[in-house]
Formats: sequence, structure tokens, C-alpha cells
Amino acid sequence: MTDDQGYGDIAAHGNPVIRTPNLDRLYRESVRLTEFHASPTCAPTRAALLTGRHEFHSGVTHTIDERERLARSATTLPDLLRRAGYTTGIFGKWHLGDEDAYQPGRRGFDRSFIHGAGGIGQTYPGSCGDVEGNRYVDPVIRSDGEFVATTGYCTDVFFDEALAWMRRCRKNETPFFCMITSNAPHAPLDCPAGSDGVYLDLLEKAGVGDPKQRAQIAKFYGMIENIDTNVGRLLAELERLGMAGDTLVVFTTDNGTANGSSVFNAGMRGAKGTVWRGGTRVPSFWRWKGSLPEGVDVPAVTAHLDVLPTLCEIAGVEVPPEVAAKIEGRSLVPLLRDATAEWPDRPLVTHQGRWKRGQAAASQFANVRVREGRWSLVNVANSPDGWELYDVAADPGEVRDVADGNPDMVRRLAEFYDRWWAGVQAELVNENLDGPAENPFKVAYRRQQESTPAKKPAVRKSAGKKRKGAGKEETPAESFPPPTFAEFLAARSRLLPEIARYSPYALVSADDPPVYLVYASPPDLGKPAKDPTHSANLGAKLKERLDAVGVDCELAYPGSKPRYIAVKDYLCDVLAPRD
Repeated sequence: MTDDQGYGDIAAHGNPVIRTPNLDRLYRESVRLTEFHASPTCAPTRAALLTGRHEFHSGVTHTIDERERLARSATTLPDLLRRAGYTTGIFGKWHLGDEDAYQPGRRGFDRSFIHGAGGIGQTYPGSCGDVEGNRYVDPVIRSDGEFVATTGYCTDVFFDEALAWMRRCRKNETPFFCMITSNAPHAPLDCPAGSDGVYLDLLEKAGVGDPKQRAQIAKFYGMIENIDTNVGRLLAELERLGMAGDTLVVFTTDNGTANGSSVFNAGMRGAKGTVWRGGTRVPSFWRWKGSLPEGVDVPAVTAHLDVLPTLCEIAGVEVPPEVAAKIEGRSLVPLLRDATAEWPDRPLVTHQGRWKRGQAAASQFANVRVREGRWSLVNVANSPDGWELYDVAADPGEVRDVADGNPDMVRRLAEFYDRWWAGVQAELVNENLDGPAENPFKVAYRRQQESTPAKKPAVRKSAGKKRKGAGKEETPAESFPPPTFAEFLAARSRLLPEIARYSPYALVSADDPPVYLVYASPPDLGKPAKDPTHSANLGAKLKERLDAVGVDCELAYPGSKPRYIAVKDYLCDVLAPRD
């Protein structure tokens, strides 16, 4: 699940600018829920998805001010999956409480690798806050309660860790639920270096004339393109591990687009933070090779609260009756298997929330929608008489209010909403609470730094630089003495493109996953190295370091046949680190 990427921020959905080849592939291989809705903002969506209930039932009415905390009484999807023997992990954004009692490890997740608050580096009064000064590059991440320094762009880091965890699960033959929740492309718009360049030109050609706006959208799209690359890595790893047919892959996002609506919004009104379709309609791709059809669109109105009952049915979870009685979502399994399956209309409430402190009672009609089938009843006037009605089937852009011509429908849906609103009031458990004087992430990080030496980033920055007094470049292998070579291995996904400058051969091993030294453009193995002395020196040192840390390896020189595994055209810049 990505953050702030809307329905229109994917090439397969018609966006004429963005490049998302891997998401497009997933689109082609999936059942697509084309009218799938989330909440207008991030924490509410996460709460609904993980509980199968509207977020207000779990006390989540905002993204800050203690109102992002998932009520401790809530039963979560990972809680239930663990009952069926699944191990559970989350990698990326949590945003349902930064105090220890609300952290993922207390909410059903066996493995937790997250940043704080709603975004890396965010800080608000009270409990919602990340490590101070944290950034998208080389972020400090909380790993099962311990803060660790990482190296690289945040989305890459989250996928690296998730893939390593999945490999361990595969090795141990343990079924898993892996939730990868990138904070990208949420602001601040900080994309991997250089990834925005191509979009500056494409956006100008697309008619985005304001240079400042063009620069912002280019970074936004650059962040999404990086997500797309990582989705490709995920799909490739599932295939490499022989798990593509055993693994259900679900892709979605947490709300409508935050920055892309001016370029392409699939004809919808509104964006993130609104109750219009553009604020809540999001991608929903479900791929399960050999078990679900591919390339099928399901137009029925579905929602994030349907995810929990769906995954529970697929996983064979016996949901306790007292929990099942509270679940509002439906299992999507009938629709996933047959797009024409019976799916009765039902009223679904969307409320923006985000009212000011103490204003819950006065906010009943402040930015709310009731959706039932083709009908969408909307109130943005904050008045009991402010209802507008849209026939989405005939008017997907929600531009023609037909309330006057359909008074019975307006009355019925409005009465349903009045009952619903009255029913959730007792569950708004986070209203008017005073948070701690200081963010708990900051306190915990400071205490860890005071009690133990600060952890260094996983890779030194000197690789490839000249040694003082030396007349030649230092190879990456020479830059790492044996005691720290394990750190080099952990960061090889970042370093392999640099190493590829030096050597024309492959380094392979019996390790699982194997250690490869290969190229974005594989050389002709029958030709000698450009600088054979230099590259042989690199290879010998790499093997020496690998042997020192217990990796059984060999060097496959040009023209040689590897003993352990055939040399393949793996891309240097997408290889994942070892476990």
C-alpha cells in the first residue's frame, strides 16, 4: 500500500505522463476492483483495512492529535491471521499510534520495521512524531523496538527488509502476511536523485506550465516510479523463490492523489482529503497466479473494510463470533473468482473527520458521503439540509446534483447516516485527549543513543574514493577491511552498480540468496577485462572477504562455467541485500 498515490497515478489507468511498467504488469495479471474506495486520508484507511470496520469505530478520526491511535480494543487482521499459523510483518508506514502500547508488535505483527508518525521526519505536538531530523535518504528506522541506521532511499530500504524477511519465511516454510506500506509518494516530495528529470520535460509537453508546479509533480512521479521499480523487484523475487503461484499479491493505496490531479485524475472530482470520488477511489489489484483470473475488471462498489474478511476467508481463519459480529466488510472472494457474482448494494459511509478539538458533535455534516451502488449522497455544507445527490453511473465526474429529482433516495440515505452517526459516538475514544509532552519516538531514540554508542550507517561513504597519497582509485573491496565486510554485504544492492565499473566477471555462491556480481549491461564473457589486473585484484579481495564471513563462493571469470549457479543477467541496481 502506497501513500498519496491516487487512482490516476498509474500508466495503466490512462495517465499519459507517468511510467509504471511493473504496476502495469501487475494490472494486466490481476483482478482489478475498479470502484474500490478508501478513506480520504492515511491513518483512517489503515484503521479500516486492518479491522474490517469504519475507522471511527476504532477511534481514528484524524492523522494527528492522538486521534490517529487505533483503539486498543480493536482486533486486527494480523491478530486473526496468526490464529491460522501465519507469521506477520509490516515494513514502512504504521501511523496508528507511536506510543509503545499502540505499536505494531502489540497489534498482531511479529516483525515490525517502521518510521514514526505519518511520514519520515514528521513531528506534531503529543505522541505523533518520528525521529527528529529523519530524512527519506538514509533514514533511522524502528526495527522491532530498536532504532537502526539504514543506507539508501526509504522505499528501497523498506522493500529490502521485506524481501529479506520473506526469504527467511520461505526457508523456514512459514506462511506469511507481509504488509509493505511505503510512505512515498507522501510529501515532502523527495525522490531518488535524478528520477524527476525526465518528468520535467514530459510535464511541460503535457501542458503543465507553472515551473514550480511542474517541479513538484516531477518529484511526485519520480517517487512513484521508484515504487514501481520495487514492485518489479518483489514480483521477480517471488518468481525466483518459486512462490508466485502460492502468494496472493494485493496492491492498493491509502487515498486519492495528493499531487497528480492536475495532470490526470481519471475524470473524477476531488483529491486527497475530500469525500468526492477523486479523494477515495484508489487502485486495487489482486494477483494470485493460477488461482484467480487475470485482466478482469470488477465494477462493483468495494472498499478497504472488505480486505480483512477476504484475507481471512482465503487464509482459512476461523474468526471468533464476537469479532465477526463487529466486522462491516464483506469477503471479496466471490467477486475475485467471478466478476458477475451477486453483490447486493449497501450503504458505505465516508467522513473526512479532522474536526477541531472538541468539535465532534458539531461535525456530523462536515464533509461526509454515503455511497450505495450508483448513488452518492454528499454533504460539504456542514448542514442537515446540505445534502447533494449524484448518480455516479451516469455522472462519474459528480457534476450534476440530482437531489431534487430523487427525494426518496436522499431521505433514505440521510436517515441511514443519522443512525450511523449516533451509533459511533461512544466509540470516538481518542477525542479531547492530551498527549505526552514529548513524542515517544524521540524519547526512545534519545535513550537508546545515551545508553549505547550511536549505530553507524550500514556502509561507509568512502567506497571508490582515492586513498590519501595513493595514485590510483581504491576498489570497493579494498575499502572494506574484513571486520566490516558483513556490512558491505548488507548494502550490496547500493554498491554493486559501483563495483560493476571495475569488473567484467560474475561472483556466485552457494548462499541463499546467492551473492552475484553482475551488470546492468552484461559484457561479452569471451572478451578479456578492460583492466584485468585491476578486476582480478577486486575479485580476489571479494572472495577473501566472503570466505571470511562464511559464504562459500567462487569467481566465474570470463568464459568459465560456474560450479554453483548459472550466471544470469541480473540487474545490479535491483539486487536485494542478504538476510
